[in-house]
Amino acid sequence: MPVPLNRLLFESQSVRFRYLLALLACVLALGVALPLRDVLDLANAVMIFLLAVVLVASRLGRGPAVVASLACVALFDFFFVPPRFSLAISHGQYLVTFLVMLAVSLLIGQLTAGQQRQAFDAGRRERITRALYDLAKRLAGARQPGEVDRALRDFIGRQLGAGAWLLLPDADGTPRAESLEAGALGTLDMQIGRMVLDSGRVIESGASERPGRRRHFLPLAGAGEVCGVLIVSLAEDATDELPLLEALTSLAATAVERLHFVAAAQSAQLEAESERLRSSILSALSHDVRTPLTALYGMADSLAMLRQPLPDEACELAAAIREQALRVNGMVDKLLDMARLQSGRVSLRKEWQSIEEVVGSSLQLLGPAMARHPVRTSGLGELPLVQFDAVLLERVFCNLFENAAKYAPPDTPVQVSARAGADLLEVQVRSSGDGFPPDRLEQVFELFERGGSEGPVAGMGVGLAICRSIVEAHGGTIRAFNPPKGGGCVAFTLPLGTPPAIDVEALESGVLP
Repeated sequence: MPVPLNRLLFESQSVRFRYLLALLACVLALGVALPLRDVLDLANAVMIFLLAVVLVASRLGRGPAVVASLACVALFDFFFVPPRFSLAISHGQYLVTFLVMLAVSLLIGQLTAGQQRQAFDAGRRERITRALYDLAKRLAGARQPGEVDRALRDFIGRQLGAGAWLLLPDADGTPRAESLEAGALGTLDMQIGRMVLDSGRVIESGASERPGRRRHFLPLAGAGEVCGVLIVSLAEDATDELPLLEALTSLAATAVERLHFVAAAQSAQLEAESERLRSSILSALSHDVRTPLTALYGMADSLAMLRQPLPDEACELAAAIREQALRVNGMVDKLLDMARLQSGRVSLRKEWQSIEEVVGSSLQLLGPAMARHPVRTSGLGELPLVQFDAVLLERVFCNLFENAAKYAPPDTPVQVSARAGADLLEVQVRSSGDGFPPDRLEQVFELFERGGSEGPVAGMGVGLAICRSIVEAHGGTIRAFNPPKGGGCVAFTLPLGTPPAIDVEALESGVLP
């Protein structure tokens, strides 16, 4: 692309050279008018010098135009106005001619130079607008933050001749430079970038790689919060470029937010597909495993009931097969429950019932599993009726008791306490032992997550995930924590609601409404 002459004269030439060109134009005008001195009158000769002033103003700017105006007046007075070859004025009318010529030449020079400057600025704004349009298209097609950084660096380098760096926050909010040329950024720059991310304000810093330049830290303000920082190293007197930088930050913020939303949508879609595939595999595996388990359980019972008694070792082996089949069958039941809960095909059969009764029925179902762990209750008899699905809530208590019995030391109690608040009922199941890992209190409710490291305790990490699904289906919440006195505790809440009124007289008479 060829460089326009006006831009070449305004940006490439030195000030001294432009003034020399202005004086040369005045000398050329004198060279043209001097041979015609005896032919032209003074009014026509003045026009030649005015033409030179106009040409200088249109090509070289205001300053050279003023110098050309003064030089042309002096040359016209010296060579054309009598007495010639002298700057003296013989008649008063020539003084008026000089003043008018000077005023006209200065006015024309100023107007011409101003229009030329406006044309130059308009052309520059047009080039910047086109460059911004190209940048917007490039940012719209960016797929990685590094592409956004390269597009911004290329634009700022071409249009402003400045360096630029894009800082984006990590997961913990620490700014990270996307450019491979981030070596010019120091610790102070990163600290200022963190301040801009937190405050959302523009900050100027005198620290730069070269003297006479200043770094501007501009926040990329998105729809929700500041999503990044753009650092630009500009000359200290380049204040006219700040509106352009504001437009750049708007484009960059839109591009960075788009990439964030695209990544979040892709992650959510991938997670949904993975969850759907996992649920399908769990459902298929659970149904396919249940048939051979039932066969194993039946064959073990058949061996134990033979007419001819088996040897003691064979009887023990048959009992072990039966016990292991029961244990694996319980695991399969949990997998089936989890698959049904995740598929959303479970309908709640809520009724107004007592929490105390559900706790008792859960302990009866567990039977020998709780033989070495006495259960102590607190506050269960003082609770109001709560609306819930008894079968599903019984599964919650069974899983919590079973987990407590597995991980608690033998002969240590399991404590169950409950209290009713204004709108919620909270139930806590507490056991002794090491408790939950402090850094994994939220992860223990995920599918296939264990509370502790793999060890001799059997389990698949499904029980607490089932508890969370059932409690959340009832509109409650569940959490795990370690009490100050040691051990582990799981607490869940259920909405209280308003139980129906009970007719005491009808109950006593045995006639229900």
